[in-house]
Amino acid sequence: MLDDILTGIPLGFFLSFMIGPVFFVLLETSITKGIKAALTFDFGVILADMFFICVAYFSSYKLLESIKDDPAIFIFGGLIMFGYGIISFFKLKKENVNIKETSEIKEVLGAKNYLALFIKGFLLNFINIGVLGFWLGILLTFGPQFDMQTSRLLLFFVSVIGAYFVTDIGKIILAKQLRSKLTPKNILKVKKISSIVLIVFGLALMSQGLFPKEKEMLQKQLEKVSK
Repeated sequence: MLDDILTGIPLGFFLSFMIGPVFFVLLETSITKGIKAALTFDFGVILADMFFICVAYFSSYKLLESIKDDPAIFIFGGLIMFGYGIISFFKLKKENVNIKETSEIKEVLGAKNYLALFIKGFLLNFINIGVLGFWLGILLTFGPQFDMQTSRLLLFFVSVIGAYFVTDIGKIILAKQLRSKLTPKNILKVKKISSIVLIVFGLALMSQGLFPKEKEMLQKQLEKVSK
């Protein structure tokens, strides 16, 4: 039992530092809205991960393989992420008009809608079909090691998610330290960076659907390099 837990903890730590849209938005939420808001967002992200883990476990391998490589899903998810980033960016450009250093920071930060933050975290992770592929790969890699026993796999994934969440708490607390240095202009800069990150990752996700052959070639090259 202890071995199953110790196997999951390093993976959870690594997962928390995977560079993606969730990573940047989590830090941005902590800096601009505080620890509670960031934790709420993170709960949404974790729920999406748990959903994908369940899908990977209860669905057939062939079905998941066809879904995770379907170009239409990559394009759809990328469009949503790209569209959200564009809307957020231009909304912030309007807020930037005539902004002054004497502006109230609370006005720039906006209200904390915890339900919206939770949904945002869930959807931002859910629309990235690559996350499903990741969990499927983890299941196929570690499942045989645990003899596909439900109890052992459950303990393993709980350890992964637990380590992931604890590491995220550390990132959230560290990012929160920057809050004391914020001015209205700096807050808008942080939000703009977050919006640009979403736009870039949205385009990257769409490109995987629009150019599937190039994606396969890149994966093969990476495999060769790793070997």
